[in-house]
Amino acid sequence: MSQPHRFDVTVMLDYYAPYVSGLTESARLTAEGLARRGWKVAVVCARHDPALPRHEVLHGVHVFRAPVLARVSRGFLSPALPVLAGKLAARSDILHMHLPNPEAAFVAAARGPAKLVVTYHIDAFLPDGVVNRLGLWAVDQACKAAVRKADLVITNSEEQARGSRIWPTIRRRALLPIPSPCLDRSGGEPRLRDGDGLHIGFMGRITVEKGIEYLIRAFRAIPDPAARLLIAGDDRSVAGGSNIAQLRREAGDDPRIRFTGLLRGQAVRDFYASIDVFALPSIAESFGIVQVEAMMTGVPPVTTELPGSDYPVKATGFGRLVPPRDPAALRAALLEVARLPAEDRAAGREAAVKLFGGETSLDAHEEAFRRLRGRP
Repeated sequence: MSQPHRFDVTVMLDYYAPYVSGLTESARLTAEGLARRGWKVAVVCARHDPALPRHEVLHGVHVFRAPVLARVSRGFLSPALPVLAGKLAARSDILHMHLPNPEAAFVAAARGPAKLVVTYHIDAFLPDGVVNRLGLWAVDQACKAAVRKADLVITNSEEQARGSRIWPTIRRRALLPIPSPCLDRSGGEPRLRDGDGLHIGFMGRITVEKGIEYLIRAFRAIPDPAARLLIAGDDRSVAGGSNIAQLRREAGDDPRIRFTGLLRGQAVRDFYASIDVFALPSIAESFGIVQVEAMMTGVPPVTTELPGSDYPVKATGFGRLVPPRDPAALRAALLEVARLPAEDRAAGREAAVKLFGGETSLDAHEEAFRRLRGRP
């Protein structure tokens, strides 16, 4: 398959499409958006699924996948990944790395003359334990080493950067807050609704850090038999494994709770059209693309107050913030925003679209990259 001799930008991360996560989607939408605008873009990532090709072109983006030798917790062992990333960076003007990433230090050191942009999405998260604490420390050191070499560091917001474990390193580099790209998911049909009762929705990876058990506890304390809770997201191919079994135990025999699995395309639009309130009960989160997508359809979110993930609610005034791991506060907030009148929902939607909609994020990325190349 033919490919350019040189690339304008090489994007490096562990997981890429068809894998779905907030980090992956942010990287994909930015890469594909630049390609649409005429940039030559490569992505180098791990071949997390052996069935995926080593090289293909997806929506104008050349995707190169390095073989995986073994899986380790949420990551993997892929000695070929930093080597391949270094080779592609040598053929590129800019290397754009998405962190956290355990290979970050090696790739940053081997990038050659390419300008280095680091997008730091979130501090790595693992359930508490001696081994996991050691793993988090190692990933943090790799990320700090990459940040020290960066010509530019991008975060979703300055608040997210300041709340990071590696803020003392980030603050010494050029920092540019750019919210993750968000899609307008309006125009769906309420195909997932079941009656006229209150419908609460969650969408995201079904993992421990999403705090879904606290949402289930909050919902089960709502006595209304007509209420419904829709939990949408991947529980089968999640890096590090899913906690779906625990969540099904939490749901028990409550027939009002439905796990939909991973939704794509039109089904995502239909999901937002089917709910009255969106819940993001995470215990680790840095932005929450899904809550902004809900906002842009006029659905108010209830989000845990964490550095970065609280930014969309604070910036728009649309939705409510609650402490993490607090089902009682979550329940009260969900019932409160469910009563928001149509005019407040419309105003919230307008504010979200203005701040996060369209190609605002892509415009900011493109301008930053042009300046790094000396071509404003």
